[in-house]
Amino acid sequence: MKIGIVGYGNLGKGVEAAIKACSDMELVGVFTRRDPASVQIRTQGVPVFSYDSMFNMKDEIDVMVLCGGSATDLPEMTPELAEHFHVVDSFDTHANIPQHFDNVDAMAKKGGNIAIISVGWDPGMFSVNRVYANAILPVGSDYTFWGTGVSQGHSDAIRRIEGVADARQYTVPVPAAVERVLAGENPELTTREKHTRECYVVAKEGADLAKIEDTIKTMPNYFADYDTTVTFISQAEMDEKHSGIPHGGNVIRSGLTGWDNETKQTIEYKLTLESNPEFTANVLIACARAGYRMASRGDVGCKTIFDIAPGDMSQTSAAELRATML
Repeated sequence: MKIGIVGYGNLGKGVEAAIKACSDMELVGVFTRRDPASVQIRTQGVPVFSYDSMFNMKDEIDVMVLCGGSATDLPEMTPELAEHFHVVDSFDTHANIPQHFDNVDAMAKKGGNIAIISVGWDPGMFSVNRVYANAILPVGSDYTFWGTGVSQGHSDAIRRIEGVADARQYTVPVPAAVERVLAGENPELTTREKHTRECYVVAKEGADLAKIEDTIKTMPNYFADYDTTVTFISQAEMDEKHSGIPHGGNVIRSGLTGWDNETKQTIEYKLTLESNPEFTANVLIACARAGYRMASRGDVGCKTIFDIAPGDMSQTSAAELRATML
């Protein structure tokens, strides 16, 4: 499979590394809206092209992996490119997925292509495990715990506060809440009972620390509904201890089976990620493989993780999967 990458931030770099690990894939090029000469990639002999030049390379690329952001890039980019290429994206604004699906589906069908959207870990792998668990345990409750991990959006919100030089915010599951769910209690949990937020802040010289802390803890839609701690640290400590982008979490279905629903059953899917973008990139690449195979069978239109057979994501043949994985 000949793969193109659109965008070369943290996610694009992760996709490049994921392709390197796949014997059935080859990176053809990276496409950027920046000056191509300013973008240095790690794969020897592979060029960097301008964004617009991709439309002259339709016959050279099997799947385009789109590595733009969900806020402004992907809502426009994915429908535009789905008319011309098989594409895969990681659009993760949950509430807007139905509209994004409709927009992409129309253009993919117009061009006779496959477009797979909203794949990563959530939405993505967490999503498909929710569906499996609900199908298997129809009587029960769903719980999703995120973290411990860096929330890039929340970190950015802190950095915009007057007097803040740098910041990282970690979302942390409340251990007692996780334990209650795994024990089969089926508790009704508030937002505050499920997660806490830990903020590490580098303040500018002379900044009002008390004001910064109060602004963080009372910020609506971000911190006001959570138990939040704010720790002020130096830039050196931030660079040393908080430069990574870890994340992860649990999807848990706590259910009941039996004639009178007397038997407790629990399904748990857990991710512990040292690099959020690198893991997301690997999911994108596995779904790019699936999309290519689906297209080879004549399928068209927009798809999600729910439409992909597990075997289509794997480098391993169907016969070997039956022999080794089943």
